[in-house]
Amino acid sequence: MRRPLALTAVLLTALAAAPAHAHAAPRWVRTCTAPARADTASCNALRVVGATAAADGYGPADLLAAYGLPADGGEGATIAVVDAYDHPRAEADLDVYRRHYGLPACTADTGCFRKTDQRGGTRLPRGNTAWAGEIALDLAMVSAIAPRARILLVEADSAAVGNLGTAVNTAVALGAQYVSISWGAAENANAADYDSRYFDHPGTVIAAASGDAGYGVNFPASSPHVVAVGGTTLRPDGSPRGWTETAWATGPDEGTASGCSGRLPKPAWQTDPGCARRTVADLAAVADPATGVAVYQTYGGNGWYTYGGTSAAAPVIAAAYALAGPPPPGSDPASFPYRNPAALHDITTGATTTCTPAYLCTAGPGYDGPTGLGSPNGTAAFRGL
Repeated sequence: MRRPLALTAVLLTALAAAPAHAHAAPRWVRTCTAPARADTASCNALRVVGATAAADGYGPADLLAAYGLPADGGEGATIAVVDAYDHPRAEADLDVYRRHYGLPACTADTGCFRKTDQRGGTRLPRGNTAWAGEIALDLAMVSAIAPRARILLVEADSAAVGNLGTAVNTAVALGAQYVSISWGAAENANAADYDSRYFDHPGTVIAAASGDAGYGVNFPASSPHVVAVGGTTLRPDGSPRGWTETAWATGPDEGTASGCSGRLPKPAWQTDPGCARRTVADLAAVADPATGVAVYQTYGGNGWYTYGGTSAAAPVIAAAYALAGPPPPGSDPASFPYRNPAALHDITTGATTTCTPAYLCTAGPGYDGPTGLGSPNGTAAFRGL
């Protein structure tokens, strides 16, 4: 088990904490730069840098304990990770991660790991070290939560939403019933068209990161067809659970994204009164880089790192669904937790900013924007009834 990072000082900027030294808070950077063009996505991974870059983040045993999830689960499931560009060392780095934690091998030779281009073929896109960090994070989190699941990595030609969406369609066509999306773009007039073309897959879990820029809505997290995943700060404590969670917020411009869609309709299973359209988020999991997760990366990196961002939370939730068993055909898996919210850890503290109505940016009892209905507490909330 790798030890968790501790937040020991107030973060001084939206992107970084005080300079790293003994007993200082970690600092981090966004792995992917902001898109230069419309309809282009950015990944939501944050990597700890400087003297604390190789510090130990949470490993599988920590995450399973924090969320009450069974060990050694995922048998029979195929979980897809959809990202942009190629991580040429993805399989090898994942093997190091899994060996370190004593997880079963997941390679192409064992039939557990498969990597394809966005068309399901072998013409992989060019490598990109920034997105490689995202891929490494996603693969690590899927492995941590569902180590017996098969993993399908689908790499889009670029970060254009159309290419990434095509990769989502390919993942579903290749048999994935669980899809992890750790990227997003500004919601615009094309959102409804993209939603119908790429994200309407009944009977398939699509878990999408809400974003890392605080209050505000991103797509595809705002799609009514996906599970929108917010982020938390996760720390061990002396409670019966053994852990405490708050809505993650570094400052007004960094933290778990949330809010009310300006474009997409409210699904029937969402009933919060302060937003007439789709509200983000539905669920949440660890995302604060100051309480981040361990990742192994050698393309664009040189070994062990600690990562955070809602990019960590989305694959955790996708894999938690996989532990609960396959969704019924034609079902809407995003609705499952709304039928059984008591089976989640309700997160009641933390805010990214002030807004009206307040629940869209402030955690509280019951449903709220930053953390949705809460974080996993076993698998009961993820089952189709």
